[in-house]
Order: sequence, then C-alpha cells, then structure tokens
Amino acid sequence: MSDQPRRPRRPAKPYRRPQKDPVRVIAFEALRAVDERDAYANLVLPPLLRKAREGGGFDARDAALATELVYGTLRRQGTYDAVIAACVDRPLREVDPPVLDVLSLGAHQLLGTRIPTHAAVSASVELARVVLGDGRAKFVNAVLRKIAQDDLDGWLERVAPPYDEDPEDHLAVVHSHPRWVVSALWDSLGGGRAGIEDLLRADNERPEVTLVARPGRATTAELLDEEAAVPGRWSPHAVRLAEGGEPGAITAVAEGRAGVQDEGSQLVALALAAAPVEGRDRMWLDACAGPGGKAALLGALAAERGAVLLAAEKQPHRAALVAKALAGSPGPYQVVAADGTRPPWRPGSFDRVLVDVPCTGLGALRRRPEARWRRRPADLDGFAPLQRGLLRTALESVRVGGVVGYATCSPHLAETRAVVADLLKQFPDADLLDARPLLPGVPDLGDGPDVQLWPHVHGTDAMYLALIRRTG
Repeated sequence: MSDQPRRPRRPAKPYRRPQKDPVRVIAFEALRAVDERDAYANLVLPPLLRKAREGGGFDARDAALATELVYGTLRRQGTYDAVIAACVDRPLREVDPPVLDVLSLGAHQLLGTRIPTHAAVSASVELARVVLGDGRAKFVNAVLRKIAQDDLDGWLERVAPPYDEDPEDHLAVVHSHPRWVVSALWDSLGGGRAGIEDLLRADNERPEVTLVARPGRATTAELLDEEAAVPGRWSPHAVRLAEGGEPGAITAVAEGRAGVQDEGSQLVALALAAAPVEGRDRMWLDACAGPGGKAALLGALAAERGAVLLAAEKQPHRAALVAKALAGSPGPYQVVAADGTRPPWRPGSFDRVLVDVPCTGLGALRRRPEARWRRRPADLDGFAPLQRGLLRTALESVRVGGVVGYATCSPHLAETRAVVADLLKQFPDADLLDARPLLPGVPDLGDGPDVQLWPHVHGTDAMYLALIRRTG
C-alpha cells in the first residue's frame, strides 16, 4: 500500500434548482403549441403574454423579447435546422421535438439577435433544465457551444450549397424557405437573383401593423393621433403603426370602427368597389367573407352609394366573426352562413362580387412564418377544386354588366392565373378588366390586366387580384 497521504475529497456542489425565465418559457410554450397542435403563433402567443402581464413582473420589454424569440425562430427555422444538423451526431428527426425547440431558440439568440454569446448559451441551458431536465440540458449546452463558435455568415458558408451549383437550395437555406416555395415564388416573380432574394428577405422581416379606418365610422385623422402612427402608402383608409404597439388598445379599433388590415387587402376591396359596372349598382356580395375585414370595408363603401352588402361565410363560427366586424356598419347588410359553391341566392343577383378564396397563404409568410413549414406542394391540389368552384359560382352570381373580383393571398401561379384562365374558358361571356388603373398611385403593377402585389415592392402581403366582367 502506498504511504502517500490521501487527498481530501472536494465537497459536492449543492444542487442548484434551475431558475425559471418567464420570457423564454413563454417562447418555448408557443413553439410547442405550433409544433404539437399546428397552432398559429399569432393566435397562441397573445394569450400567453396577457397571462404573464396579469401575473405581474412582466413588462413591455419582456413581451417584445418573447415575441422576437418566437417569430424570429419560426422565420429562420430552416436555416437553424441546417446549423443544428451540422452540430449533432444524429439526424434531426431523431432529436426529440422539445429539445429541438430549445436548440432553435438558442440558435436564434446566438445567430439572430444581439444577445451576448455567454448570456444566450446560459439562458438556453437554464431553459432546458426547466422544461427538459438536467440530463438533456447537458446535450443542449454541448450543441449550443458548437454553434457559438461562428456567426451566421460563417455558418451559411458551411451549410448552404453554393449558388452556382444549386441556386434554389442555396436560397432555401440562406433565406429559410422550403425549396419548393422558393421555386414557386421565383416562377411567379420572374426575373433574376436580385428580385427573388429581395422577396425572400422581405418574408423574413417583421411587418408593420396596418389599420383601416372604416368609412363613415372612423377617419385616418383620428388614427393618426396615435403615437408613432403614419399614413398608409397606397390606401386612403390605411394608417401604419411604425413602431408596432397593441392595436386593441386604440379606441377606434376596440369599438370596431377601425380594424387591423393589411394594405393589400384594402386595395383589393377598393379596386372592386371602383370597377365600372353597367347599369344598377345596388347589390354587393362578399362570397368568402370570413373573418370579416374585407366585408367591413366593402360594407362601408357600399353604404356610401346606397348599396346593400351580403356577406356569406361557410363556417358558422367565422360567420359570427364577420357579423362582429360588420356590427355598426352605416348601411344595410346581411350576414349568412352559406357555402359559396352551393349558394342560397339566385344566379345573376349581384352587381359586384368579391371571392377571396382559401389558399396556401404563401403571400402572408411575413405574418405567419410557420405556414411555410406546414404547407406541402400537394396542398395546391387540395385547394384547386374549391378555388375553381368558388370562382364559378361568383361568375354565375353576378349579373350581365357586373364585376367579379377574384382574390387570393398567394402569388403561386396555380392559385392565381391558372384558376382565372380555366374559368374564362368556361365562361366565354366574361372578360378580364385591367385592374391596374383601379389602384391609383401603386407602382410596378406589371403588364396586367390582373395585379400581383409583393412584400418587397409594395410593402403589402402578396395579394393577387383579377377583375372579371360578365358581358352576356
């Protein structure tokens, strides 16, 4: 036996309970809801923030950070997945989804914010201890320390294929869009690399909050009295909240006299209302009215001319939202729960018809970043019969000399021009109108006669509009 004296054992460190950070816990809970329930972040996050504020000790800066963590992580999920995949020793599909959510939140703090490296890693590991346990927190710590060894540009150099070898895959990784979405947007946009990169960048920017002053009920002057409010770019009824804020705290919005509505949606309603019709102009139809934003604007515009609006929505709960949006409208209106492909009204009943069809939502990826990961090319086939059926009924519902507006919040050619072209073949007594003059002051509207708006060009959602007149 050795006669060396034994070293005294170091006393074990006392176990330290993990500290719960409400900001990051809320961000994690929101991401889990998006993953597990296919929830939308813009629906699940506000109640979480409201509950935290009611509990006390949670201020506006905390809410802003939680919002940035959720939306920033969702927007750059594809990029962060590529980085994380380079730092783990297994396929990402074998990493438990809650662990991957914590890693993604950590990656965003390291690569997409100004949070110091040490703070980003330690806060993420602490979150992992709270929501995953100490064992998996060690794995999170090891992965995030690898990610922290380089910045975003450095990682993109390593994980994105060169543009010259595979341009679509390069753009998909760098700008965090599925490859098929990059391809579809590029086809719709046309042009070279600069335009598609500008569009993909715009999809990853936080959109401004835009309000609509509903005619006869509110004015833009009233809304412009709000802090950091500035006029809209194109719609005479639009006001932008340049620094964000809580729209529900604005009196006119709380009272329903104004609402939150992207300028692209406002322009669609305004263009339909401005389109020339032959003869009477008394009956207007919004055939897919839920959740009610366009219907509320159309109802106010119809009232100015003494016209009546019928707002139809298939789903009863969405029809209730339409009724709420129209409550207090200055003119006559009616809301019905009805299937726009099997309508209860007679053919030829209306002078103006708007049909804003269900779609993939690829035009609103700024607002619903999770939609890009949720959608699949096969979804186009699912929407196609409904879109054509709704436009067919709209064309049957308008009288000769009246106008139909076909709109969709997607720039995908399969949901826009292909639908319109197919229906025009079936209705030889219908002609496309040039929609461009009906959006006065809006630049870069293309060759027409239809209109495609773009986030990077117009600062709106990528709304599509075709105006069709029945001629015989």
